[in-house]
Amino acid sequence: MSEIYDRELEEIKKRKMLELQQRLLEEQRRKEEEALREAKKQEFLRRILTPEARDRLNNIKIVRPEIASFVEDQLIALAQAGRLPIPVSEDIIKKILEQIYSQTHREIRVRIKGRIVSE
Repeated sequence: MSEIYDRELEEIKKRKMLELQQRLLEEQRRKEEEALREAKKQEFLRRILTPEARDRLNNIKIVRPEIASFVEDQLIALAQAGRLPIPVSEDIIKKILEQIYSQTHREIRVRIKGRIVSE
């Protein structure tokens, strides 16, 4: 009885180990693909952006990485569609950022209603 239990336990351990190894390999492959995609993206941006525009985008990436990523994706799409003058200058980056800011920024106003109590 104990031998059967030991063999079953060993089989379960082997299956779990194989599953773990497969998950690790898949995760590693996914990370490598993502790194390759990011490298291609950066290379394309390096070709279409002026050094000043690239610096501006890198500064934005430090503060707001989600906005920088969005802008990069938009720049790539526009450049591939031929709707963007190449090389892309810092002024164009600023205009794109201003448009994003105007579309996403909401001014918050707080009104306080009530009477003023004086002592």
